[in-house]
Amino acid sequence: MFSYRHGFHAGNHADVLKHMVLIAVLKHLTAKPTPISVVDTHAGAGLYRLDSDFAGTSGEAQDGIVKLLASPLAAEPPPLLADYLELLATFNPKGKPKIYPGSPFVTQALLRQDVKDKLWLFELHPTDSKSLATHVEQLHAGRQVNIKREDGFEGLRALVPPVQRRGLVLIDPSYEIKTDYGRVASAIQESLKKFPTGTYMVWYPVIPRPEAHELPRRLKTLANQAGKPWLHAVLNIGQKPETPGEPPANKGLTASGVFLVNPPHTLKAALQQVLPALVEALGRGRGQSQLVEAGG
Repeated sequence: MFSYRHGFHAGNHADVLKHMVLIAVLKHLTAKPTPISVVDTHAGAGLYRLDSDFAGTSGEAQDGIVKLLASPLAAEPPPLLADYLELLATFNPKGKPKIYPGSPFVTQALLRQDVKDKLWLFELHPTDSKSLATHVEQLHAGRQVNIKREDGFEGLRALVPPVQRRGLVLIDPSYEIKTDYGRVASAIQESLKKFPTGTYMVWYPVIPRPEAHELPRRLKTLANQAGKPWLHAVLNIGQKPETPGEPPANKGLTASGVFLVNPPHTLKAALQQVLPALVEALGRGRGQSQLVEAGG
């Protein structure tokens, strides 16, 4: 149950997609003067070193943020990507990417103290929850950030609707347990009934598992039944090419998706602009593709 550690995957192509979209949603929500509440159901350790043993073992950041920063796209990025790279640079003032912020630190960087935005972080992994608490202490954020070593799906129930009546729910479990797919759909269905005006963002891996292919279809159905707009985006960087004379490369995760309910109205066009450029920058073999679709 506790085998998944995001430290192995920090800064990979899936993080690029997820955090780029997360920043866009948060900038949209914080454009209004009223406070928001953000719930991160699977927060992880919050902050990661790209030169750690974890990151070095997997090397996934090399096909993600490291490759992106070395590409021509980083010199003249579209607005959505520019916001992401600008925030990342604040964690790496010397230029070379050594620190990678997870979703808790990405979110906290965009929240406002003066209007009393709130952030709720859930992490059940014993080591990561301890690391998360230690990292958050460095922020001196006071009551703005709340950490719970609890099941994020269960914790979410008690927090919707938030007192602020505006906010974002981010759900991105490891999906190592097949039941996570069903729990994601149930959480969205239940939360939409209690907090229909909230923005919901789900990240998921695109892998050869029926539950993974079914999840975006289930979420579309739930959003349509609730009469809410939705947006679905997928980034696929393709498979690692085989090197003659060497063992087959570890394919790893080649694609991931994000599904949003009540997304910013400008997000679809922004993603349609940036995703083809990201595929070109990060693509590495056959199967490269991208998708942006919306409805509701």
